[in-house]
Amino acid sequence: MAITDDIRKAATDPTPLYFLAGTADLAVQQAKKVPGIVEQIRAEAPARFETVRNIDPNAVQEKAGARAKEAQETLQAKVTGLIGSLDTDLKKIGESAQDLALRGVGVAAEYAVKAREAYEKVAEHGEQTVKTWRGEAAEEIEELAIAVEPKAEPGEGEIKVEEKPAAAAADTSAKKPVAKKAPAAKKTTAKKTTPPAK
Repeated sequence: MAITDDIRKAATDPTPLYFLAGTADLAVQQAKKVPGIVEQIRAEAPARFETVRNIDPNAVQEKAGARAKEAQETLQAKVTGLIGSLDTDLKKIGESAQDLALRGVGVAAEYAVKAREAYEKVAEHGEQTVKTWRGEAAEEIEELAIAVEPKAEPGEGEIKVEEKPAAAAADTSAKKPVAKKAPAAKKTTAKKTTPPAK
């Protein structure tokens, strides 16, 4: 039965739908920013093209060569330091591996928590978005109702309640089925006698 309960819970949980609504709303918000970014790029493009045209290819090549040489020297120094600092003691290597594995599990758990928090934030945003959409839909329906059905004049559209005459009420009560009772045993009633007056 636990599996059935889990399936029901998963099927009735609106959080994934709220997540989708939130994602869609965030995508729309980001899409609204695109025209401004495009305009900014159009405005900056001529200056950037001019900068690229004015760059000396030899200077760029020299900088790239210097950076590559520097990176190679740094890498060689680190590898030499790592090899020199390697401890051949197997116990320490095992402890280091275990420590790294535990750190990896901790980091994975941390990322899982962060992912869950982000999921819940987006789902909460989606829930607010859905509520907003529902509110806007209600406003649109209200506007349509006002447009279709003009306001009633005072005195028009009032609900009149007519009272039924007593005879009509008796007819309706006569139509109701009455539960039949079993015949009761005959009761003998004693006559009350009055004492003689003195």
